[in-house]
Amino acid sequence: MTLTVVKDATCTFCGCVCDDIELHADGDRIVKAKNACSLGDAWFKHHTAERLFPDAIIDGAPATLDDAVEAAAGFLHRANMPLVYGLSNVTCEAQREAVALAETIGAVVDSHTSL
Repeated sequence: MTLTVVKDATCTFCGCVCDDIELHADGDRIVKAKNACSLGDAWFKHHTAERLFPDAIIDGAPATLDDAVEAAAGFLHRANMPLVYGLSNVTCEAQREAVALAETIGAVVDSHTSL
Protein backbone atom coordinates (compact mmCIF):
# COMPACT_ATOMS: atom_id res chain seq x y z
CA MET A 1 0.00 0.00 0.00
CA THR A 2 1.46 3.32 -1.11
CA LEU A 3 -0.45 6.08 0.63
CA THR A 4 -0.39 9.52 -0.95
CA VAL A 5 -1.80 12.52 0.92
CA VAL A 6 -2.93 15.67 -0.84
CA LYS A 7 -3.66 18.62 1.45
CA ASP A 8 -5.92 21.56 0.62
CA ALA A 9 -7.73 19.80 -2.22
CA THR A 10 -10.82 21.51 -3.60
CA CYS A 11 -14.17 19.77 -3.92
CA THR A 12 -16.32 21.03 -6.79
CA PHE A 13 -19.22 18.61 -6.39
CA CYS A 14 -22.05 20.77 -5.00
CA GLY A 15 -20.80 24.24 -5.79
CA CYS A 16 -19.66 25.24 -2.28
CA VAL A 17 -16.08 24.72 -3.50
CA CYS A 18 -14.71 23.56 -0.14
CA ASP A 19 -10.94 23.94 -0.31
CA ASP A 20 -9.76 22.34 2.93
CA ILE A 21 -10.14 18.70 1.92
CA GLU A 22 -7.31 16.29 2.69
CA LEU A 23 -7.28 13.33 0.29
CA HIS A 24 -5.64 10.00 1.07
CA ALA A 25 -5.04 7.81 -1.97
CA ASP A 26 -3.84 4.24 -2.29
CA GLY A 27 -2.46 4.11 -5.82
CA ASP A 28 -5.14 5.54 -8.13
CA ARG A 29 -7.99 5.20 -5.60
CA ILE A 30 -8.99 7.82 -3.02
CA VAL A 31 -9.66 5.97 0.22
CA LYS A 32 -10.27 8.91 2.56
CA ALA A 33 -11.51 12.47 2.09
CA LYS A 34 -10.88 14.19 5.42
CA ASN A 35 -13.03 17.31 6.07
CA ALA A 36 -15.38 16.48 3.18
CA CYS A 37 -19.13 16.34 3.73
CA SER A 38 -21.02 13.15 2.84
CA LEU A 39 -21.57 14.35 -0.75
CA GLY A 40 -17.92 15.26 -1.26
CA ASP A 41 -16.73 12.07 0.41
CA ALA A 42 -18.83 9.92 -1.94
CA TRP A 43 -17.78 11.99 -4.94
CA PHE A 44 -14.07 11.63 -4.23
CA LYS A 45 -14.23 7.93 -3.35
CA HIS A 46 -16.55 6.69 -6.07
CA HIS A 47 -16.00 8.80 -9.19
CA THR A 48 -13.47 7.43 -11.61
CA ALA A 49 -12.02 8.19 -15.00
CA GLU A 50 -12.18 4.51 -15.89
CA ARG A 51 -14.68 3.47 -18.55
CA LEU A 52 -16.56 0.83 -16.56
CA PHE A 53 -19.77 0.87 -18.60
CA PRO A 54 -20.78 1.21 -22.25
CA ASP A 55 -21.79 4.64 -23.57
CA ALA A 56 -25.48 3.70 -23.38
CA ILE A 57 -27.60 0.99 -21.73
CA ILE A 58 -31.25 0.18 -22.49
CA ASP A 59 -33.03 -2.30 -20.20
CA GLY A 60 -29.68 -3.42 -18.83
CA ALA A 61 -28.13 -4.19 -22.22
CA PRO A 62 -25.49 -2.18 -24.10
CA ALA A 63 -27.00 0.05 -26.79
CA THR A 64 -25.93 2.59 -29.35
CA LEU A 65 -26.11 6.24 -28.40
CA ASP A 66 -28.71 6.86 -31.14
CA ASP A 67 -30.95 4.08 -29.79
CA ALA A 68 -30.58 5.46 -26.25
CA VAL A 69 -31.54 8.98 -27.34
CA GLU A 70 -34.58 7.59 -29.17
CA ALA A 71 -35.61 5.56 -26.09
CA ALA A 72 -35.16 8.56 -23.79
CA ALA A 73 -37.23 10.75 -26.12
CA GLY A 74 -39.97 8.13 -26.04
CA PHE A 75 -39.94 7.99 -22.23
CA LEU A 76 -40.14 11.76 -22.01
CA HIS A 77 -42.93 11.96 -24.60
CA ARG A 78 -45.03 9.40 -22.71
CA ALA A 79 -44.34 10.85 -19.23
CA ASN A 80 -47.28 12.30 -17.32
CA MET A 81 -45.20 14.29 -14.84
CA PRO A 82 -41.60 14.55 -16.12
CA LEU A 83 -38.91 15.59 -13.67
CA VAL A 84 -35.44 16.95 -14.39
CA TYR A 85 -33.50 16.20 -11.22
CA GLY A 86 -29.99 16.66 -9.92
CA LEU A 87 -27.69 18.77 -12.09
CA SER A 88 -25.27 19.48 -9.23
CA ASN A 89 -22.38 17.70 -10.88
CA VAL A 90 -22.72 19.04 -14.43
CA THR A 91 -21.52 22.16 -16.19
CA CYS A 92 -23.52 25.38 -16.40
CA GLU A 93 -24.00 24.71 -20.10
CA ALA A 94 -25.50 21.28 -19.35
CA GLN A 95 -27.79 22.82 -16.73
CA ARG A 96 -28.95 25.39 -19.27
CA GLU A 97 -29.79 22.63 -21.77
CA ALA A 98 -31.59 20.57 -19.11
CA VAL A 99 -33.76 23.55 -18.12
CA ALA A 100 -34.54 24.25 -21.80
CA LEU A 101 -35.58 20.61 -22.23
CA ALA A 102 -37.71 20.82 -19.07
CA GLU A 103 -39.47 23.90 -20.40
CA THR A 104 -40.11 22.22 -23.75
CA ILE A 105 -41.69 19.09 -22.23
CA GLY A 106 -43.43 20.82 -19.31
CA ALA A 107 -41.26 19.20 -16.67
CA VAL A 108 -40.48 20.22 -13.12
CA VAL A 109 -36.83 21.01 -12.29
CA ASP A 110 -35.50 20.03 -8.87
CA SER A 111 -32.06 19.69 -7.31
CA HIS A 112 -30.61 17.22 -4.83
CA THR A 113 -30.81 19.92 -2.14
CA SER A 114 -34.59 19.44 -1.84
CA LEU A 115 -33.93 16.23 0.08
